[in-house]
Amino acid sequence: MKRRQPIAGEIKPARRRDASVSADARIYDSIFQAVMMQRLKPGMKLPEPQLCELFGVSRTLVRKALQRLAGDYIVELRPNRGAIVASPTPEETREIFVARRAIEAAIMPLAIANATPARIAVLKKALKAEHDALHNPTQLDWAQRAGNFHVLLAEQAGNRVLAAFLTQLMSRCSLIVTLYEVPGDSVCEHEEHEQLVKLIAFGDVKGATALMDAHLCALEARIRLPKLDDAPDLGALLGISA
Repeated sequence: MKRRQPIAGEIKPARRRDASVSADARIYDSIFQAVMMQRLKPGMKLPEPQLCELFGVSRTLVRKALQRLAGDYIVELRPNRGAIVASPTPEETREIFVARRAIEAAIMPLAIANATPARIAVLKKALKAEHDALHNPTQLDWAQRAGNFHVLLAEQAGNRVLAAFLTQLMSRCSLIVTLYEVPGDSVCEHEEHEQLVKLIAFGDVKGATALMDAHLCALEARIRLPKLDDAPDLGALLGISA
């Protein structure tokens, strides 16, 4: 079995480990990358026997990796039917965005109340990273960069409960945006982030809160849930040759 070669522009998972990556972490990383780079499609089956053969590991390690992926909402574990790539429904997508709008509406006044020149500088640094990802065709982590901006705002708000709620939602929302957002609108989203930072710096609570709500409504409107394709070769999509 050939070893998996690194792919240019790979997105690093949030819980990626050091160079001595364990077997279950290697499986986690491979599936995470394949989903975020849209090689593994929503609803595609991830059979345990095939993953065991592809990675040369026991079923115990495969299940451990799948459990971690399920905890991050990347895959769904179905009793007696195995794992599939997460496939958010229109109802779930709507509920996630309703929850986000409520939480971020509460976050904006707190973020502005706690704003300092140093914190504004941190937000601008995050915008620079967004800009670089947006204009670099080999850097494919735009959705994660955009999501990190919202989490950063929540952290600056100073309310750990709200930040924890939003962080949990972002794991699910980032997957939806990565898989289903209609391409071509990312520039508009980045410009809205820039305008939000300006309003925060001005202390405009009403304007920033209204813009955040409009921003999330526009993002949800760009989501298109497609029909599922027939499942292709799993090993090829994971970058592994038997």
